[in-house]
Amino acid sequence: MDLSSINPVLLIASLMVSATPILLAALGELVVEKSGVLNLGVEGMMITGAICGFAIGVNTGSPVLGFMFAALCGALLSLAFGLLTQYLLSNQVATGLGLTLVGLGLSSLIGKPYEGMKSPTLQKMEIPLLSDIPVFGKMLFSHDPMVYFSIFMVAVVWAVLKYTRVGLVLRAVGESHDAAHALGYKVVRIRILAILFGGACAGLAGAYISLVREPQWTEGMTAGAGWIALAIVVFASWKPWRILIGAYLFGGVTVLQLNLQAAGAKVPVEVLSMSPYLITIAVLVIISARGNHGAPAALGKIFHASR
Repeated sequence: MDLSSINPVLLIASLMVSATPILLAALGELVVEKSGVLNLGVEGMMITGAICGFAIGVNTGSPVLGFMFAALCGALLSLAFGLLTQYLLSNQVATGLGLTLVGLGLSSLIGKPYEGMKSPTLQKMEIPLLSDIPVFGKMLFSHDPMVYFSIFMVAVVWAVLKYTRVGLVLRAVGESHDAAHALGYKVVRIRILAILFGGACAGLAGAYISLVREPQWTEGMTAGAGWIALAIVVFASWKPWRILIGAYLFGGVTVLQLNLQAAGAKVPVEVLSMSPYLITIAVLVIISARGNHGAPAALGKIFHASR
């Protein structure tokens, strides 16, 4: 095995690209769960966003329009989940799993004509002065706009949840929907808005995979990223900056195993490929052993105003 063939600059740069879709999806799910709703349909919304964004990108030649349409499709799919769970009071776990199956089937149907096609992609954005810094310039400051947008969104979500009335109300609904309702807050409306935000983020995450990370359409190309995003929310103890750390750790493990394969590591390829998921499971087991770790008190509980 020749470790000298692994370029640390390219490794870190690839890590940021690999982590971006997981970061976006996990951040959206964090907001959803902060409102007290558990949406297990992240994978379905991501794959739907991937094909919708890809289709628009190919047909218009504009990846920006592709991202916008992907966010819209993810939000619309999440709206179906919101209506079923918040108005018809269906089970959140079962509905979320159903949403994933619908997304996978829908993307397969829509994506048939696009198999093997290449899509237009976002150009890298060179940040003046910073991108010229030796080593760190190419590593940290020469990425496409969505990489920086995802980090910016982490800061926005953190600031909103911690310092604004909107964040306070959202957290109140997630901790005790009955108390929030007694104070006059529209619990269902707040949760629907949070669900729409989570869906839009998942759609953007899927579009990033099909328009930037792998600018082509392949059936099932999200490859479980939605489930990893769900796990990272738990890993992060429902804190935005820890979401960033968790996403980058998983992205780092994913990129590292690919580099180890290229370097000729004497480990079966199958073991290296499943290592990111094994590490994620191990971390979740360790976290679960600690007991209560910051989950919203009303997470997954059904709210009915007449109770």
